[in-house]
Amino acid sequence: MAYALNKVQIIGNLTRDPELRQTPNGNSVCGLGIATNSVWKDQNGEKQERAEFHNVVCWGKLAEIAGQYLKKGSKVYIEGRLQTRDWTGDDGVKRYRTEIVAENLIMLDSRGGEASSMDREAGGIKGDTEDSVEDFEDKSDSKAAVVKKEEEVTVDDLPF
Repeated sequence: MAYALNKVQIIGNLTRDPELRQTPNGNSVCGLGIATNSVWKDQNGEKQERAEFHNVVCWGKLAEIAGQYLKKGSKVYIEGRLQTRDWTGDDGVKRYRTEIVAENLIMLDSRGGEASSMDREAGGIKGDTEDSVEDFEDKSDSKAAVVKKEEEVTVDDLPF
């Protein structure tokens, strides 16, 4: 039996404001640019840093929440899967884009000076994918998230 796993987890900052739009059939989709940083010491013991830039796509209610609450600089935890799309540009050249399709999102910093967090029991915002866009409501069995203004989420609160 062959096994496969396509799972991505990143913590980073938005490099631009979210781009929320609607598909022709009315589904919400939001594009995010997220930067993650790696820090290490080289052979000489000198600190080295490198930024990696990720394209992230959110669908459905997750897209609407990202478009409403996130902004350039926001720190987020994203969990999802990798997907590569291809298309032919106006110049006739085939192009490829690998992106993360978000399935879970946790806001890790405050908005407007007020702390915001996800309900600890909810574990974040579970999103829809383009293949399974469904009605998203706050149900205890669906692990839907509730945004609160009472406490701030720290890295120690992450479920991994």
